[in-house]
Amino acid sequence: MLVVTTEGLPGYEITTVLGEVLGVCATSRNPFAAGLRSTEGGPGLDMSQFLVQTRAKAVGQMIRVAEQRGANAVVGMRFDHRDFTNTWAEMCAYGTAVVAVPLHASSGAHAAERSTAGSR
Repeated sequence: MLVVTTEGLPGYEITTVLGEVLGVCATSRNPFAAGLRSTEGGPGLDMSQFLVQTRAKAVGQMIRVAEQRGANAVVGMRFDHRDFTNTWAEMCAYGTAVVAVPLHASSGAHAAERSTAGSR
């Protein structure tokens, strides 16, 4: 699954737009309740890993939804977050699920069309 923050895919034609997809991850605002031992000890390694894992969970959920809809790519991916209690926060990854077909580099024709034409 190709996930990009851009609105288009150079070298691909978007043939079908399947709509918005999102993935949501709830996380504790207290890093120690989330299992971190320390926010110190170098350049924030523990906290950085925690933040990366939280975003990765949200992106993973978004990808699963896109695949269930039949997409092979998500364009315009963004993150959003909000606090929904004093102790919990929501991380959201969202974008547009699409079906994208690679273009042949020299002629601009679809790769699938080129392979079909070559077998005739």
